[in-house]
Amino acid sequence: MLKRLLDRLPDRLPDWRHLLHPTQLRILIRRSEFGLIAMAAVVGMLAGLAVAAMSFIAHEIQVLIFGIGPDERLSAATSLDLMVVLWAPAAGGVVMGIVFMILKKWRKKPMVDPIEANALHGGRLSLTDSIVVAVQNLISNGFGASIGLEAGYTQLSSGIASKIGLILQLRRSDMRILVGCGAAGAIASAFNAPLTGSFYAFELIIGTYTIVSLAPVVVAALAATFVTRLFVGDEFMIDIGEIGTVVPADYLPAVMLGILCAGCGILLMKGVSKVEEQARKSSISPIFRPALGGLIVGLLALIDTRVLSAGHGALHESLNRHMAIGAVIGLLLLKSVASAITIGAGFRGGLFFASLFLGALIGKLFAYSTPFLFAHATLTPVIYAVVGMSAMAVAVIGGPLTMTFLALEVTGDFPITALALAAVITSSVVVRTSFGYSFATWRFHLRGEGIRSAHDIGWIRNLTVDKLMRSDVKTAQAGMTLDQFRKEFPIGSTQRVIVIDETEKYVGIILTPEVYSAATEGGEEKPELSSFIRYKNDVLLRSMNAKQAAAMFDRTEAEALAVVNNQIERKVVGQLSESHTLRRYTEELDRRRREMSGEI
Repeated sequence: MLKRLLDRLPDRLPDWRHLLHPTQLRILIRRSEFGLIAMAAVVGMLAGLAVAAMSFIAHEIQVLIFGIGPDERLSAATSLDLMVVLWAPAAGGVVMGIVFMILKKWRKKPMVDPIEANALHGGRLSLTDSIVVAVQNLISNGFGASIGLEAGYTQLSSGIASKIGLILQLRRSDMRILVGCGAAGAIASAFNAPLTGSFYAFELIIGTYTIVSLAPVVVAALAATFVTRLFVGDEFMIDIGEIGTVVPADYLPAVMLGILCAGCGILLMKGVSKVEEQARKSSISPIFRPALGGLIVGLLALIDTRVLSAGHGALHESLNRHMAIGAVIGLLLLKSVASAITIGAGFRGGLFFASLFLGALIGKLFAYSTPFLFAHATLTPVIYAVVGMSAMAVAVIGGPLTMTFLALEVTGDFPITALALAAVITSSVVVRTSFGYSFATWRFHLRGEGIRSAHDIGWIRNLTVDKLMRSDVKTAQAGMTLDQFRKEFPIGSTQRVIVIDETEKYVGIILTPEVYSAATEGGEEKPELSSFIRYKNDVLLRSMNAKQAAAMFDRTEAEALAVVNNQIERKVVGQLSESHTLRRYTEELDRRRREMSGEI
């Protein structure tokens, strides 16, 4: 009897398995905001697991290579073998060179990061590439190169989120939000700071804040933080010890510190690009550059081992103990050079934690001068260090609110957060007006990619002149007389005619009404046909997007322009009008806005 009951029981229970089918999940996410929130929670938990796993693997590699204790940080270790310190980063460079050699044969296209994926590809990110980046980051950090794991955390977590979105065939706007959820979970886990992770996603990965994206991103950050703390406890927390109070006289020093950090951040970013430029100009193969860079980092580590790895241990040490001015300056210079060489030589990673560490050192250094410059300031060196962390990080990484919330979650003190906000805004404005890039967008710029943020401009690139133009154009030979032109193109037959030469190369455009309005005298035409030719050097290319075409129309004040195959052959392939371009651009822009607001 019991057996018969058990056999019948599954038939009487609701079958939830069909909800796990990608089609059903896609419908659930599209029809209900709770569906996207639930998926964001899953992404957050996976991001938390990814961060915990990467952190564990990197530390185990360091334990194996450097012989540090299980609870010891490499940058704060006191009894390291100097020979290992010298050769370990170089050995990591050799491994990176081998990986590069393999990838050169296997991977032809450049790898895409979360910012580029959301800006250009609608959140489409290769999980395979993301895993490769994470592995490279683990090698770089594990062998002691002066670099953090945050780039690997965000890449892998965002790649997982994108893969889930691709399986579910989500809309472009939902994909972008889900990739932001992955990045939010990664940063929230890395610093035990859900608000920091959330606004990192809003400012740097999604590029905007909306009501639709708020709940999923915050849920992902909270879920990731919970999962990571479950596995690693408080390992990622930044302990700043005792902090003092803030008075109004402390705001001016904070603003000055923001300006100082902005300048240092710009120098650091330019330093990285300078190292990369010199490496490219040299005869050293990209396969051997990481090994040489690792050797230089090893030599710097012989002077001070605190330049090794991300610098978590060294940051805690510098925050909680007094350091002489010379020691602070020396460590600041060594860490800056080591970080620039690490990235410039080809190691994989970012400058997130390095910027925090350097900012803390700049803050402490600034604190030594405040008694002489600001008589009524009351801040302690540790508060200046926190303010410097936020100001330097926003100069390099971007995200003013992200770094402000980091200060809040590190200190738990609102007056200090307000102080950090003043420094962060100052630093952000100075960098934006004088330099114009964060570290990620600066590297896009050097690559020839005009991405300034994660705002979705991929759809603009897809709306190209080639898709908008008309191919049925009226053409006339350049040697045609005025009478021949009038005979071939009667008044009212067409508004404009494109003039070409005997090789079919573009010459210009003739506006038909202008030809017929020309004055005649004694039966002979006074003007030559060539005098009516306009826009001789103004053409559109098929690869241009609608925004670039609109800018060309605005500059030339033309109602329509010819489209040519390229600037060398200049063979006419069509024409495009300003009115059609602006109409299609506006329609597409409105549709994207409706998608973002959840109306579609």
